[in-house]
Amino acid sequence: MLSDRTQKVSKTYGVLNEDEGFAWRGAFIVDPEGKIQGWITNPQPIGRNIDELIRIIAALQFNRETGRGAQAGWKPGDPGIPTGWEYVGKY
Repeated sequence: MLSDRTQKVSKTYGVLNEDEGFAWRGAFIVDPEGKIQGWITNPQPIGRNIDELIRIIAALQFNRETGRGAQAGWKPGDPGIPTGWEYVGKY
């Protein structure tokens, strides 16, 4: 999390409300190659959930290590699910 006094980052990531002069509460997960892997944008009165952001990061790391997906409710230590079109609708 960071402060963005110049509003450059919030403008770049598309969360700046220029009309009202504030940034939506956005969180972006960027991988080591600089690619955005996930993002959450909340309305101004709603804070971000750090536990969910950590879960998403853990799930992305799990997927990179195993090739398996992290279904809804997945948490570190769970086995995950296979990925691919042949599994759509089976989990």
